Amino acid sequence: MTVLENRPPDRAAPPTLRGLVDELHRRREAVVAGDAEATARQHARRKLTVRERLDLLFDEGSFVEVEAMRRHRASAFGMDRRRPETDGVVAGWGTVHGRTVFAYAHDFRIFGGSLGEAHAEKIHKVMDLALSAGAPLVSLNDGAGARIQEGVTALAGYGGIFRRNVAASGVIPQISVMLGPCAGGAAYSPALTDFVFMVRDVAQMFVTGPDVVAAVTGEQIGHDALGGADVHATTGVATFVHDDERSCLLDVRHLVALLPAHGDEAPPATRVEDPPGRVCERLLDLVPADPSKLYDMREVVEEIVDDGEHMELHEFWAPNVLCTLARIGGRVVGIVANQPLVQAGALDIPASEKAARFVRTCDVFNIPLVTLVDVPGFMPGTRQEHGGIIRHGAKLLYAYCAATVPRIQVILRKAYGGAYIVMDSRSIGCDVSFAWPGNEVAVMGPDGAANVIFRREIDTADDPEDVRVRRTAEYREELVHPYYAAERGLVDDVIDPRDTRRLLHRTLDMLHDKHVGEAARHGNPPQ
Repeated sequence: MTVLENRPPDRAAPPTLRGLVDELHRRREAVVAGDAEATARQHARRKLTVRERLDLLFDEGSFVEVEAMRRHRASAFGMDRRRPETDGVVAGWGTVHGRTVFAYAHDFRIFGGSLGEAHAEKIHKVMDLALSAGAPLVSLNDGAGARIQEGVTALAGYGGIFRRNVAASGVIPQISVMLGPCAGGAAYSPALTDFVFMVRDVAQMFVTGPDVVAAVTGEQIGHDALGGADVHATTGVATFVHDDERSCLLDVRHLVALLPAHGDEAPPATRVEDPPGRVCERLLDLVPADPSKLYDMREVVEEIVDDGEHMELHEFWAPNVLCTLARIGGRVVGIVANQPLVQAGALDIPASEKAARFVRTCDVFNIPLVTLVDVPGFMPGTRQEHGGIIRHGAKLLYAYCAATVPRIQVILRKAYGGAYIVMDSRSIGCDVSFAWPGNEVAVMGPDGAANVIFRREIDTADDPEDVRVRRTAEYREELVHPYYAAERGLVDDVIDPRDTRRLLHRTLDMLHDKHVGEAARHGNPPQ
């Protein structure tokens, strides 16, 4: 036997840890880069890629991804030959303005962002982490719905998401961002969350798409006309609507800055340059003393809040009531206000639903409520009565009565009938009620009241109009003068409008540690 025959066979050099780490980084870089052609197609649709979106959402370099190497295990219909990493969803956590936030984001480049078993389990994982850590959850939605190649397993994945949405409701903030299609059962998850952002021209939401609509009803309609951003801005599905993804994601960051991490803490306060005691001189010119004249309540809000900045929810749905988040003295507040420019500020079915949801949202996230009242009543008519105004109006009444956060009412002008009671009056539990000198707190307006009380006298008078004017003035002087409500303890004080900001700040300070015993925790269900 020769020496060569005695030598052991050649073997590959054993791996080194450095070499294994190099391989790890190569694999990660490939996962992050994705398919170049698919990326080009995404950009051609005027849409950002999933990684570009996450870079805009999170503080630079803060995102930590989980299960980046996850692949599906389906084998039917050729799926065993296509097993890309991430399985079409990127999940993890990072920071937004230095605070922990969890997120998952569909990757439309992989299986159209459709949901299969592995995809769903990744979402379940990050939702569970967010709830355990007590931190907000943001979903970036751009997916084609259930992955039909995986059958009913995909549907079960949606069930797990819905169950977790409900479990987290009122516990942590949940924000849905619609950046592409969201059809069928997938549309219900955003509807269960607290806030929904949509981008025009790229985002659509519907339970049944245009093809199904055409097959069943014969109606021909496009994707945007059926469920685009502008449609849902008026249905109440979309809370905020944007023209592009960048401005949308920047506003998501701004919203996160206004919210607590979870329902057991207060929203973060900030230092502001705007003096809390600033005199609001302009208010005397903004609001006409004549209750029949119109003005823009937004201008009143901008005069009262810090630096004139506020974030209005559902701007294009039920515009007769404003619901907006702002700061006063650096503290976050939720403002509900009647809008005289639309239907004279009267409450109707959509306005009741919109305001009720906002009140409940503020309550679950410990945001004090400021209610600015200028309301002539509930909108009359058969359309409202047959549509269930009693039931829907009761939602707002219930929401206010159940709210345990600090509650301050400011009556600017009209406060008539049941709508006055519903708009957080003293009788349903607001902590402090202020009124401006032009307030009219009454069962109804003086004109209507005089017409009812003195109907027979007016009808039989030689000069009915003279009698009507005289009796209206008498009723106003007796029951609707500015100090009537204060004399009977229905408001705490009649104030100079210029002091509104200062008094709101001082009252919010006083109520900062408000405690109402063991308040029952509630979720934030869709209205």
